[in-house]
Amino acid sequence: MRLRKLSIYILVFIFIASCKKVLDTQPEFSVNGNSSFNKISDFEDALTGAYRLFRSTSYYGATDGAANAWGLLPDMLADNLDETSESLGNERVFSRWTYAADEDQIENAWLSAYRIVAQANLIPSKGIDNFASTDAGAVNRIKSQALAIRALVHFDILRYWVEDYDRNSTKPGIPYITEFNYEVKPSRSTVKSTYDQIESDLKTAKGLMRSMDRPINQTGRAYIDSSTINALLARMYLYANQLDSAIKYSSYAINARPLASRVTFPNIWTDASTTEVFWSYSFESGQGSPGANAYAPSVNRSQYRPNPTLVSTYDQVNDVLFPSYFAVIAKGSSSRRVLSKYNAKAAQVSKPDGVVNFKVFRTGEMYLIRAEAYARKGNDVSGSADLNTLRSARIAGYIPVPLTGQTLLDAIALERRKELIGEGHRFFDLKRTTRVVNRTDCTAFCTLPSNSRAWTWPIPQAEIDANPNILPQNPGY
Repeated sequence: MRLRKLSIYILVFIFIASCKKVLDTQPEFSVNGNSSFNKISDFEDALTGAYRLFRSTSYYGATDGAANAWGLLPDMLADNLDETSESLGNERVFSRWTYAADEDQIENAWLSAYRIVAQANLIPSKGIDNFASTDAGAVNRIKSQALAIRALVHFDILRYWVEDYDRNSTKPGIPYITEFNYEVKPSRSTVKSTYDQIESDLKTAKGLMRSMDRPINQTGRAYIDSSTINALLARMYLYANQLDSAIKYSSYAINARPLASRVTFPNIWTDASTTEVFWSYSFESGQGSPGANAYAPSVNRSQYRPNPTLVSTYDQVNDVLFPSYFAVIAKGSSSRRVLSKYNAKAAQVSKPDGVVNFKVFRTGEMYLIRAEAYARKGNDVSGSADLNTLRSARIAGYIPVPLTGQTLLDAIALERRKELIGEGHRFFDLKRTTRVVNRTDCTAFCTLPSNSRAWTWPIPQAEIDANPNILPQNPGY
């Protein structure tokens, strides 16, 4: 692969069989892309390395001063999380929409994503299919996850770096990298072509998962399995405005993993339960924290607070979301409300350290995808039923309310804000629907209009300098 800086050696991480989660492993050795893969365990190691790279502070990980591009940052870019006086200013370029093509954090996000793609591409590129005659089940299990990872990451890149999410758009897409070859200088395909390749990889992966040597998630939810692929397809189809397919695949996902009860739901956020979780990206002590750049409990710093107007829309007495997501924490002689859903695992709740798993896909999102798809198709009865089912699962004593038309769509959009705050959705939700940010409780940088260049991130200038084939640059940069 030839994206700037990706000609470096790609780490391959050895799998430690005694670990309960693949992401608990630590790097034991590294190889470069020219190394030989001589046994199936070499491909297991490469897959472990691909999973581990999601922990980057530019992907799902974060520190007290660095954002996770596909975690909290979409809420900072939009109207869910507001900068506070405790801010170190590290994410101000995003919350104020002042980024340019030479922004280091945008380049880091680009590189971290394509590093994962490069690592996943080691598996097909190094000849895993050569082992199909002797260990077909293991080949299918490993290769399917590599293809799913490749598709997921390309979809995430698409969300930031393309203008138009329409399934058949001929506007510039992104480079879709399918082999480990760091000498290639890729060009941008169209959005349509990008979707075609994402969809093909996901459906191929799902097919391979029908015949494996063992289940992918024997314990926990640390790996991408077929139910996770259904959830990703549902999300992708909603973005692409393929509403029937969004309904189909969200239904598959909902049937596989029912909603948590109100008793169980808080345990999801301390990793005491994986109910309704499709894929939970693991973090352990010393590996970073998915929520630290909003609220870091280890130092009691809240750089970005939950928006007060949004907070006021929760039923603060009966809605299980409210105490699961927010807390009032003292700071000096005063106190403030913080986003606390990433405070700690169960064993650490009395002394929170900010180390908790990041939930990439949950059933709550699937109900909201299906509700929105039904409503956008004009099936208000089914859309309203899904919204009310989700609300009934979260709010004690909730009385279902039938909604129709724009009122229903607005209610679903609000419920997405409430349900999915801090999980990497809000900026993209606005981009694919209204394409406007209107911040409340705001004195500056309050509105992002629909014609702003900031809705689409620039191709990093360093990438263009190294690879002119990547042009055109996105408009306005």
